Amino acid sequence: MVKQAAVRLAALAQAGLTYSQNDFDLDRYKQVRELAADILATIAGRPAAELRLEIAAGTGYSTPKVDVRAAVFNQDEELLMVRERADGLWSVPGGWADPGDSPADAVVREVLEEAGVPVEVTKVISIWDRDRQGHSPALAVAVYKIFFLCSVSGPSVEASALETLGSGWFGFDALPSLSLGRVTANEIRRAVAHFRDPSLPTEWD
Repeated sequence: MVKQAAVRLAALAQAGLTYSQNDFDLDRYKQVRELAADILATIAGRPAAELRLEIAAGTGYSTPKVDVRAAVFNQDEELLMVRERADGLWSVPGGWADPGDSPADAVVREVLEEAGVPVEVTKVISIWDRDRQGHSPALAVAVYKIFFLCSVSGPSVEASALETLGSGWFGFDALPSLSLGRVTANEIRRAVAHFRDPSLPTEWD
C-alpha cells in the first residue's frame, strides 16, 4: 500500500507539473515529486537521487507502462527462458511494449530478439498489476504485465547479442534463478497451468 501511494503521489505530481501554470503550485508539485522519490527509495533500497531522475523523466499525464512476457513451451513441456544482461538471472522473454506495436506484436518481437525463436501468440494468460505480484525491486512507475501463451512457429535464428546473455529450455522442476523484477515463480506456475489447460480463462488483478 505504501508503494502504491508513493507511485500515485508521483503521478499526481507529474500531472500537476504538466498542467499547472502558477509558479507556487509548480514548486509544490516538485516537492511532492521529491517526497514520492524519497518514499520509493526507502522501500526499494535504492538511492533517492536515482529515483528522482526516473520520476522526473516522465512527461504529460502519468499512465502505467506495459510489460509483455511470453510463455513458450516445447514438445517436452520445457519453458523457454533468457538470461538477463542486467542481473545475470533468468526470465521468460519480454520487455516494454514499443509505440506502434500491438501487445501481441511486441511479445513476438521480444522473443525473436532475445531468444532467436519465432513464435505466434496462442492466448492471453493474464493481465496483472506488477505491484500485486510480488516483484522486486520496486519501480517508480506503475506497470501492467501482460503474459501471453505462445507456440514456436519456425526454426530458430541467431538472437541479438545486445539483448540477453543466452537462452535455454527448462523443465518446471529445474528452473534457474529468477530475475524477480521480471518474472515470479507464481507467474510461471500460472503459465504452466494455462499451457496444460488452454481452456482456462484469462486472469487479471
